[in-house]
Amino acid sequence: MRASLASVLLACLMSAFFPQPNDAQKFEADLVVVNANVRTMDARRPVAEAVAVFGNRIAAVGTNEEIRRLAGAHTRVVDARGALVLPGFNDSHVHFLSGGFQLSSVDLRDAATPQEFAERIRRFAEKLPKGRWITGGDWDHERWPNVNGSAPLPAKELIDAFTPDRAVFVNRLDGHMALANSYALELAGVTRDTPDPPGGLIVRDAKTGEPTGVLKDAAQSFVWKVFPEPSFDEKLEAARAATGHAASHGVTSVQDMSAGNDVGVYQALLDRGELKTRIYGASPLPDWERLGRVGILRAFGGDMLRIGALKGFSDGSLGSTTALFFEPYNDAPTTRGLPADEMFPEGVMLKRVKAADAAGLQVMIHAIGDKANDTILSIYEQVAREHGERDRRFRIEHAQHLRPQDIARFGRDHIVASMQPYHCIDDGRWAEKRIGHERAKTTYAFRSLLDTGAVLAFGSDWTVAPLDPVLGIYAATTRRTLDDKNPGGWVPEQKITVEEAVRAYTVGSAYAEFAENSKGTITPGKLADLVILSEDIFKIDPVEIEKVRVRTTIMDGRVVYEAAKQ
Repeated sequence: MRASLASVLLACLMSAFFPQPNDAQKFEADLVVVNANVRTMDARRPVAEAVAVFGNRIAAVGTNEEIRRLAGAHTRVVDARGALVLPGFNDSHVHFLSGGFQLSSVDLRDAATPQEFAERIRRFAEKLPKGRWITGGDWDHERWPNVNGSAPLPAKELIDAFTPDRAVFVNRLDGHMALANSYALELAGVTRDTPDPPGGLIVRDAKTGEPTGVLKDAAQSFVWKVFPEPSFDEKLEAARAATGHAASHGVTSVQDMSAGNDVGVYQALLDRGELKTRIYGASPLPDWERLGRVGILRAFGGDMLRIGALKGFSDGSLGSTTALFFEPYNDAPTTRGLPADEMFPEGVMLKRVKAADAAGLQVMIHAIGDKANDTILSIYEQVAREHGERDRRFRIEHAQHLRPQDIARFGRDHIVASMQPYHCIDDGRWAEKRIGHERAKTTYAFRSLLDTGAVLAFGSDWTVAPLDPVLGIYAATTRRTLDDKNPGGWVPEQKITVEEAVRAYTVGSAYAEFAENSKGTITPGKLADLVILSEDIFKIDPVEIEKVRVRTTIMDGRVVYEAAKQ
């Protein structure tokens, strides 16, 4: 109630402070964007020609003539030259600091064969100081040639010969499995006698029983426990790289699923005036007491940096065959996936969600397989029933594979579907060999979720997928898989419109972090976060959207990115 009242008061104050464009009083804006095709995402005034900014807030939205009258001798004028202007994009699901580190790590995402994978690691290792770990990578074995009908996983023997005295631990792009070389396995104490941990799997050679080097989900913790913690300065450099990268893609806000204990890194960057991205940082759900003990509530903080969210895991990923399903995998019939280690012992997830909700914190839980989604929806329903109705905005992160009967539960129970559309055109290359055509009908069910009243909040899951929201909009509207084998769209009935996709990247993602009263639309009084695109994505063929680039990004009332002029 207090938050809603504060929003109303803010709107009243801003209205009183900022004169309307036709007021006789002289008012000088700090920045104006003119000659623009403004799509505000605000139903009260959906289109405009120009925007005026005072400080870090939008002062007025109107015609070129109206807004030019607010420009003075010290006003910065941005001429959009007829280009599309949108609210700054808000990525609802990133791993921001690891994304910054990945920008300077070995890149294995598009390695097309095991040999290319190994060669890239070899070349990268040659340039590193002795003793430095090789991490990151984001490899995708589904790009590799199939052997006996399936893509082979990498093995430590691929890289051991040229990494005998340094640790290598490179992850699959979904983060749910990684390859360790023999040196890293030895440091971690992983042998053929090491038992699988709850929620994890040590992949072993079928003949010898020896670890192949691939560790799935919770089993990765064996290696991470011996990984040297990066220094604060190294984290600061990674955060600096991440915020610059976000600005170049028009991303003015992110919701960081891995912020945890690194919020101080972002604060340091903010204090130095170098933070170009608003951040809502989530901590691991098992750490709820750390926030609850001091009375932190959801969405606590300022416009640039906030905390109060908790991120949990219920299962793994489809690519790692650890997403949890009711029925077995088609191509791995001995498994239905793995519950995450946070699901053990039985009942602990419900207990944590209850406690976090009672403490006034926001809960968001990763669920990919249909059984994982059903389980988390049921937990949310029970907690809401026992604690009573209030605006808690429970979220399911990914919500990828749903049973038809579970889709309506999102809208009915006010569960935010925090989804990453690029995954659809990536996984769509091979998903049906995992789960078959029938289960795929309600995979990435954007259309069905919207039609049943759910709120969609779009993001990237960077570094699992590219941070670029334009690619996400392209994916949601075309569903054309990356292998070009689905030109009409994979499961085309789940396509949505450009308007709906943009709304999910702005209005929906703002709602998902309790920020719809301060951002998400280009409205007087809201934060001055804008992006100017090279083409009008509402008018061009959606197939062409992937070619669109960001020309200018404005965050907090200042230009934080300008593309080089062609």
